[in-house]
Amino acid sequence: MVVVMAPGATDAEIAHVVARVASVGGNASVSKGIERTIIGLVGDIDSFHGLNLRALAGVADVHRISDPYKLVSRQHHAERSTVWVGPASHQVPIGPETFTFIAGPCAVETAEQTIEAARMAQGAGATILRGGAFKPRTSPYAFQGLGVKGLEILADVREATGMPIVTEVVDARDVAVVAEFADMLQIGTRNAANFGLLQKVGEAGKPVLLKRGMTATIEEWLMAAEYIAQSGNLDIVLCERGIRTFEPSTRNTLDISAIPVVQATSHLPIIVDPSHAGGRKDLVVPLSKAAIGVGADGVIVDVHPNPEEALCDGPQALLGNDLRELAQAVRRLPAAVGRVDARERERRA
Repeated sequence: MVVVMAPGATDAEIAHVVARVASVGGNASVSKGIERTIIGLVGDIDSFHGLNLRALAGVADVHRISDPYKLVSRQHHAERSTVWVGPASHQVPIGPETFTFIAGPCAVETAEQTIEAARMAQGAGATILRGGAFKPRTSPYAFQGLGVKGLEILADVREATGMPIVTEVVDARDVAVVAEFADMLQIGTRNAANFGLLQKVGEAGKPVLLKRGMTATIEEWLMAAEYIAQSGNLDIVLCERGIRTFEPSTRNTLDISAIPVVQATSHLPIIVDPSHAGGRKDLVVPLSKAAIGVGADGVIVDVHPNPEEALCDGPQALLGNDLRELAQAVRRLPAAVGRVDARERERRA
């Protein structure tokens, strides 16, 4: 069961609902979004009905949810959500009305490489900068990222470009320091079932980009999002980045059907990562076009000024003609499916 609080509900009204639920042995998880607060209830449904929660001050509605994921389901939130990334002075929307282009280097290597990649991304139309300071790698001998030094470089590049930054956090112990620098926290595919980390980022007060686990079903993916939401954060963007199948021709298999399935099931925005799905730069543009066509809320793409020298995922990074082709697609195609490019929305505002 889910209690939807009215916009402007006070902390005291929220606390009163939580106390009423506890009085009959139930548990209440409070999630505060940008517009309103949602309280997820766990316990005996019949006992909850006896509380007459709809009559309490500050309560807008009460819903009985059949989905195992209560807070991220569309059963109580019919309209799809928009997540705003960045400081109040320069927020970028990710949601159903816009198409958001996120780009940057897979890994922060040097200050020079990162600012050059950011300029490339911004010139192509990207409004959010991606870049990895902490890199979870399959091999312990591969480049693991610059850590806090990488976060400092990203912060400097944000200052120079005005682009909000999204970067990955891989350890619950690092959440606080990453949140200090980042505008959006990313959970990668390897940590999509790291429930302690999911709960920690839910408490950090920053929007979260949650990639799909490489073998996760859509329900498992949404349940991972529920961990974040239950910890008090509804500002979650899902990212389809391909799943592991028997097919070896691509790095992963992009599940393009996941986009409309998720949009019918959950109110959360969903974007696509064509770089990690295909693993090859020649696949990024066609997969991006497919993402736009099927209704994704955005794409997140790797760019690098010197892919052949990249310390991480060089074969999938774009530059030159490939990046220009992607920029053209991102500029022209979203309008065909009723979307406004996030940068165009910014100009109109």
